Amino acid sequence: MRVLLAEDDSILSDGITIALRQSGYAVDCVHSGEEADYAISNYPYDAVVLDLGLPLLDGLDVLKNARERGLRVPILILTARDTVEDRIIGLDLGADDYLIKPFALPELEARIRALIRRNHSEVRSELIYGPIRLDLSSRRVYVQDESVDLAPRELGILEVLLMHVGQIVSKEQLVEHLYGWEEEVGENAIEVYIHRLRKKLEPAGFNFRTIRGLGYLVENSV
Repeated sequence: MRVLLAEDDSILSDGITIALRQSGYAVDCVHSGEEADYAISNYPYDAVVLDLGLPLLDGLDVLKNARERGLRVPILILTARDTVEDRIIGLDLGADDYLIKPFALPELEARIRALIRRNHSEVRSELIYGPIRLDLSSRRVYVQDESVDLAPRELGILEVLLMHVGQIVSKEQLVEHLYGWEEEVGENAIEVYIHRLRKKLEPAGFNFRTIRGLGYLVENSV
């Protein structure tokens, strides 16, 4: 899953970025409202974490612009502005959630997971396909209740595939969901992770097809 973080406090943004990447998210980080406005309009994100007190363009203006353009990406406001009036303004402009600084990183991650599930019309806390279960809260994969170790990229690919069962997922879609701007993507990187995922999960019955020239398909039934 790919997240945009718009936060001008470099220490805080570095801490959030590290935590999210360790949980398997691809993270793009910007430090001004203008950069956030551009990124939201030009790149596909599963969620946006938006500080209000951004230089060059206020976070509320970024939020307003996104909604006026018809963008439906989930946006979580992260701010030190803690008055009821501020919260009402943000929510009325189209924010999906609101978190006041200071905050606990696990809570931020939980709120991001909830927004992503909601945006994918997925209210469960886990994705299940045959004997395979992906716990979205703990970011762990189980086969018949036995834990399976997956690298963050492998887990990310599995999550995208399970959220699109019955649909072809292109290599470009996987790259967009799994990599941020600053990360170099090798020509065969996705194929390598797909190969590793197959090796670990095919014995458990998780088979997905490679549709030549199009992408990957998990069938509707197992």
